Amino acid sequence: MKWIGENLDELREKRPVVQNITNFVVMNSTANALLAIGASPVMAHAPEELEDMLRIANALVINIGTLDDRWTRSMEMAINIAKEMNKPVILDPVGAGATEYRTKTALRLLEIGNVNVLRGNFSEIKSLVGEGNTKGVDAAYYDKEIAQEIAVTAAQRFDTTVALTGPVDYVTDGKREYSIENGTPLLAKVTGTGCMVTSIIGSFLTVDEPLRAAVSGLVTFEIAAEMAEKESPYPGTFHMKIYDWLYRIDKRIIEKNAKVREIER
Repeated sequence: MKWIGENLDELREKRPVVQNITNFVVMNSTANALLAIGASPVMAHAPEELEDMLRIANALVINIGTLDDRWTRSMEMAINIAKEMNKPVILDPVGAGATEYRTKTALRLLEIGNVNVLRGNFSEIKSLVGEGNTKGVDAAYYDKEIAQEIAVTAAQRFDTTVALTGPVDYVTDGKREYSIENGTPLLAKVTGTGCMVTSIIGSFLTVDEPLRAAVSGLVTFEIAAEMAEKESPYPGTFHMKIYDWLYRIDKRIIEKNAKVREIER
């Protein structure tokens, strides 16, 4: 699908500012991933400066990885401000289902009604539609028999585009659907790779509509991970190589390696 590579070219030309209200564990990793792909990261969550930052930003990334009451208030404020300013928003419901606080926070943020993409693993998305629990950020559990239906259910219930990630990713707005089979199991051996891809999708939201932005971000990131694994099949150096390949990846590499299928019902 040529539009994935075209979106990457446009992103790099635009160099969008992506504001992240994200967790302490991945701030540095996320910022470096955005810089490598060609975007400009801002990592700011203070309520006092949200309006000023969002005026500058082209997209907003919300990640609930390290929650407390002040951060939750900032997230709610930021989504409301982004709604007023017509800025795209992506939500990563990290650990939804692990605790009542996390699940309720994610649902409350979705209720505000300006989340353009919801990106989570199978357990997180499943918990948000009221089915089952998760161990937290562990993405190991995946039920291929119902993953696609869970994604569609969430997209329709929350009126958003859902990117459910796992061995096979499903991206859907409730009407149109794509499956993606890129990536590597090594991504699960490095903390924060899901958070990184959420922010990458956030950068693509500045150049295309939510469904295609989510597909573009996932495919670009996961092919970069495949290339990184070929050079370094061990977690530590693999992590560093991801940045190298986010910087090096281009339209030609994407078109050669993309494993994307549009699903017809």
